[in-house]
Amino acid sequence: MMYKIVEKFVSINGEGKKGGELAVFIRFKGCNLNCSYCDTKWANKDDAVFESMTKEEIYDYIKKTNVKNVTLTGGEPLIQENILKLIDFLLKDELIELEIETNGSVDISLFRENISSKRLSFTIDYKSISSGMNKYMFLDNLKYVRNNDTVKFVCGSDEDLLDMYFVIKKYKLDLTTSVYISSVFGEIKPKRIVEFMIDKNLNNVRFQIQMHKIIWQPDMIGV
Repeated sequence: MMYKIVEKFVSINGEGKKGGELAVFIRFKGCNLNCSYCDTKWANKDDAVFESMTKEEIYDYIKKTNVKNVTLTGGEPLIQENILKLIDFLLKDELIELEIETNGSVDISLFRENISSKRLSFTIDYKSISSGMNKYMFLDNLKYVRNNDTVKFVCGSDEDLLDMYFVIKKYKLDLTTSVYISSVFGEIKPKRIVEFMIDKNLNNVRFQIQMHKIIWQPDMIGV
């Protein structure tokens, strides 16, 4: 079985619970959504250049980096054929901490049912209204999240902030998992998000700025 990898690299994790820590990124080709603010649209194109790799080759690359944090991203990792087999294979190594960045449209219950490892975590990117993809969110995922998972909201307007607030409270995300908010780059001022958090008394919710977009150019690949 082969996997379509458009890039693989070591950098810092630019956001989330392990923000600032080294991580190995494995980026898959293709996505089932088309978000307005997507910063990796190039990886989703039909003609995107990719490398075909086996699960063993992916694992060997990871081990050569000597970095324990591994992030499967895309694109959308969970729509890749045989992705469950790759996840299971990587987690056989007890030194690997595996994070899966998913766009929130794919049911994660299958993975929860088949993999019990506490070294597996999901970062669910809830798509805001301004993304144009909000209607595709598989909301039952928000019932499956655990305390080692993350739900991330990328907001670009006041409408997005209100929708985020409703979802957090409806699913009690601030009590069950880690919740992060960031801004659509260049669309809403970070100050506005902080003001909203204060106004709504959003405890147990973290505002974040994507570090990799400050350290490097916002659209730079491989960081």
